[in-house]
Amino acid sequence: MDIDDILREVDPTFDSVPDETRDLQSLTRAWVAERSSPELLRWPADGLFERVNDRIKRQIERIEDMTGDMDPKTNFALIVIQTELERYKYLVRSYLRARIAKIDRHTLHYLSSAELRSRLSGTELAYATRHQALLHNHYLSSFLSAFPAALQNLNDTTGGSGSMVEAPDLDAAVFVRLLADAAVEGRGTDADGAMDCRVGDVVILRWSDAKRLVDRGSAEVV
Repeated sequence: MDIDDILREVDPTFDSVPDETRDLQSLTRAWVAERSSPELLRWPADGLFERVNDRIKRQIERIEDMTGDMDPKTNFALIVIQTELERYKYLVRSYLRARIAKIDRHTLHYLSSAELRSRLSGTELAYATRHQALLHNHYLSSFLSAFPAALQNLNDTTGGSGSMVEAPDLDAAVFVRLLADAAVEGRGTDADGAMDCRVGDVVILRWSDAKRLVDRGSAEVV
């Protein structure tokens, strides 16, 4: 069951929402979740960004066709279309910047396993790989080449002082909204706790506790 199935159960009119409006809602939810979560979330695999990019291209072409028309009604429509276009472009840019910032901050972490690499889009994976290669070559030419070969790796996880691969803070606090009735378990500083929550409830949890709910579609980050 994915988030669309859950929303369909909560709101019987969900299927009557136009595809364009549904894509905008999905894009907005993805944007909010990505900006609010400390960890890189999985890239949407339902073709959302392909559809959004196609819609942006069509809107740009439409604006170009309408530009120069002196009809006041056309000019008003042009303003509305341009405003809608800018909203889409802002959401896409902000979403991608949030993801790139996380990739830049923890590049080695997201390249360290197949599961983590699968969260990236093809373009993001190519970017992260190239970014890390350039960074490593820069360090080699600057100072790493003077070290013994065994000390030149940037991804050593066996040292006595801990791993060199910095990971996101999975204990950072996030707000989540329940999309289905669920038992919510959370770890506290002094004691752990659990409570039964209903659809629409908003709770604050450590990301490591909230992630299970988000992954199975029972909650979304807000």
